[in-house]
Amino acid sequence: MAKKNIITIAIVISIFVGLIGNYFYQKIFENNVQKSGVVFINSDDDFTKLTEKITPFIIGLDDFIWVSKLKKFTKIKPGKYDITENMSTNDLVNMFRAGRQTAIKLSFNNQDTLEKLAGRIAEQIEADSISLLTAFTDEKFLAENNFNEKSILGIFIPNSYDFYWNTSAEKFRDKMLIEYHKFWNQNRLQKAKKINLFPNEVITLASIVQKETAKNSERPIVAGLYLNRLQNNWPLQADPTVIYAIRQLKGQDYVVRRVLNADLEIISPFNTYKNIGLPPYLIAMPDVSSIDAVLNPEKHNYFYMCASIDKIGFHEFAKTLAQHNRNAEKYQNWVNKQGINR
Repeated sequence: MAKKNIITIAIVISIFVGLIGNYFYQKIFENNVQKSGVVFINSDDDFTKLTEKITPFIIGLDDFIWVSKLKKFTKIKPGKYDITENMSTNDLVNMFRAGRQTAIKLSFNNQDTLEKLAGRIAEQIEADSISLLTAFTDEKFLAENNFNEKSILGIFIPNSYDFYWNTSAEKFRDKMLIEYHKFWNQNRLQKAKKINLFPNEVITLASIVQKETAKNSERPIVAGLYLNRLQNNWPLQADPTVIYAIRQLKGQDYVVRRVLNADLEIISPFNTYKNIGLPPYLIAMPDVSSIDAVLNPEKHNYFYMCASIDKIGFHEFAKTLAQHNRNAEKYQNWVNKQGINR
């Protein structure tokens, strides 16, 4: 009888232990996600803030807190985290505890100024635009890399890059410098040497080509034309540089739809009607197609160009001044009919 009681008690204890074990197993290892989502953990977030941010996505917050205490998870690692279906409490705690964040695909295109670039980047990572601008214009960084506050825009090559969301402004800047040096590989450096330009000069000319035409197919022609002028010691006479000079005087948001004869008299190193050679630095951020257009220019004998009225967005190219004057007269008549005065 005593033996039977002992067996019964043992069975009851086993069942109880099993139930307890199963209960805790479920709390730790079974699905604790009610919907997938993305959580951004800031550098100054604490554990309480973390639990607030994940609450909309998980089933049992108490389970998450309990397992976190078991694992002594207290140090929060900032970043972008993907919460996916069927993640257990253990999976969630391990992900945040180990800082297994998801990389983002950061991208930017032709930003005309550092301020606009900083704003674009701040939309995609934790660093704000002010800290980014401060990093971009840091005097020590500029001096060490032979840039200034204006020319530094040239290190940013428009593309998509892998970053972690909590990347600091300084780390973003430094990665962009690394990418800049990668971009200027031996092949591109040799092509730059062939046209007698340094990389920063290529980018300056590319920024003019970029502003001159939005048509990728036309950019090698425009690049070839400007190189013809440079090689023959002609002024570039590029309207985009005059527009840049106007905006330096009147503000970046000033709209210029037409360059007037009076504008060509502006005293500025960017007035390429008055000055021979390239302006001091780039007038905007060129994309890769414009840079490669300068490095791979179309060989021709064009020295003049004028906006086309037959193919809007393109240009009419000319080898002689007489031919150019005919093209220019057609364009001026068309502009006047449109009532475009500025």
